[in-house]
Amino acid sequence: MTAEEILNTYGPRESMEYDVVVVGAGPGGLSAAIRLKQLDANLSVVVLEKGSEPGAHILSGAVMDPRALNELLPGWKEAGAPLNQPVTGDEVLFLGATSSQATPHWLIPGCFANEGNYVISLGAVTKWLGEQAEALGVEIFPGFAAAEVLYTDDGKVRGVATGNLGIGKDGEPHDGFQLGMELLGKYTVFAEGARGHLGKQLITRFKLDEGRDPQSYAIGVKELWEVEPAQAKPGLVVHTAGWPMDGNTYGGGFLYHQEGHKVTLGFVTGLDYQNPWLSPFEEMQRWKTHPAIRGHIEGGKRIGYGARAITAGGLLSLPKLVFPGGALVGCEAGTLNAARIKGSHAAIKTGMLAAEAAAAALAAGRSHDELSAYPAAFEKSWLHDELHQSRNFKQWFKKGNLVGAGMTGIEQWLLPKLGIKSPPWTVHRHAPDHGRMHAASQVEPIRYPKPDGKLTFDRLSSVFISNTNHEENQPAHLTLKDASVPVELNLAKYAGPESRYCPAGVYEFVKNDDGSDRLQINAQNCVHCKTCDIKDPTQNIVWVTPEGGGGPNYAGM
Repeated sequence: MTAEEILNTYGPRESMEYDVVVVGAGPGGLSAAIRLKQLDANLSVVVLEKGSEPGAHILSGAVMDPRALNELLPGWKEAGAPLNQPVTGDEVLFLGATSSQATPHWLIPGCFANEGNYVISLGAVTKWLGEQAEALGVEIFPGFAAAEVLYTDDGKVRGVATGNLGIGKDGEPHDGFQLGMELLGKYTVFAEGARGHLGKQLITRFKLDEGRDPQSYAIGVKELWEVEPAQAKPGLVVHTAGWPMDGNTYGGGFLYHQEGHKVTLGFVTGLDYQNPWLSPFEEMQRWKTHPAIRGHIEGGKRIGYGARAITAGGLLSLPKLVFPGGALVGCEAGTLNAARIKGSHAAIKTGMLAAEAAAAALAAGRSHDELSAYPAAFEKSWLHDELHQSRNFKQWFKKGNLVGAGMTGIEQWLLPKLGIKSPPWTVHRHAPDHGRMHAASQVEPIRYPKPDGKLTFDRLSSVFISNTNHEENQPAHLTLKDASVPVELNLAKYAGPESRYCPAGVYEFVKNDDGSDRLQINAQNCVHCKTCDIKDPTQNIVWVTPEGGGGPNYAGM
């Protein structure tokens, strides 16, 4: 049965009405909810979260700039926010295959300076934000995935519908069937994170990206390690550039020492890479073998794994933030500052600004119109100034890593030394990430070493410790527009990049009995990183929401 047939047969759906509906219980969505209740305790606010609880799907480095949190909850320290480990030192390393060159401290660009910031688990901070929201009277519905945007007859957003439960792989309702519910709001705030399923639809429907540079993305593959106390350097922040990336591929590593002799580390690969043989997961495993990295974790135990796409286009790729009936906040819009490798402070700030615009509109008796005060306030904010200063960061790396590193030094170090806050030039980009991949025959294959099971690992053992789980008897949430494309085009021309860019082993080319190839989709492995939706060279893969509560259940990430 189609979704429309199911609704016609089992509908109508139950509905609940609120002043504001928030989609996504991440830092941006929860901050919007908190700010709304701070401004008017009588407002009804609900937050939908597809994970099993706030923080379950949150993945970030993370070093957090507390500036926005200071504004949202000035008493966060006394209230027990899990920001316990101040940054104690910064290292910026340029790696060769075996060499390591540290940048002198006085030469480290301002974007990599972390004095006053904290090494955190963003998942733990998000869970804490959820508790603060609930204490203010916000309703949070974990395990409910917003699957559909609802519109008024004249095309304004009026809320969302959650996905149906109990639909089998065959598309038919089974004994556990439960029709989705409509959450209706006078305004709806979308905070799904990078490449949000519904946000993508809204950007297209309302042409929010018209006149903007194409959004650019990267994938971050992350691990959490527990190391010997003697290895621990609480608060040390390490960033690396260079090896194992070649000179034309954007990428770099991060390694942060947390409290409790834990080390969080990962590798970020730009999804504009050109070589279809490249595997972001394997590059991360290879990076760990470098002497400058393995010394931090060797002999320790890996206790967590995850992956997530991140936005990297910055201000020049930022879509229009509002549309009739709603707004985009945080990484849904793309406010992460790639130059600083930080997005949580931006998500919190945009959540606050959207909430302030919505509260003022509701107080004036308005609904379902454009919250124009939100983008106007954003353009006057310190966050806009920050993003404007670093607007060229990713664009320079399109010209190669040498140019990118040099211009980052000029824009982030030299110009501020000269008293110039923002570069007087702007660099644009025009090609989307998925359009930059070369044919497999044009480039040399990359041969990756086998994992040793101690320092380096395979995908399946990694997915296991991400605590990923999906109800197996449900339609695959990784859908194909045309089932013939993976073999006839992607495999034939690009050597099947799906099997390499996915960090969870979801996509696998296997042989049929007659010797022909087919793409097998292991949807139960999916960690919801959205890389396939972004990098598929034919844009044939569309990620849609699975049943709520499925996916990873990150702990300490």
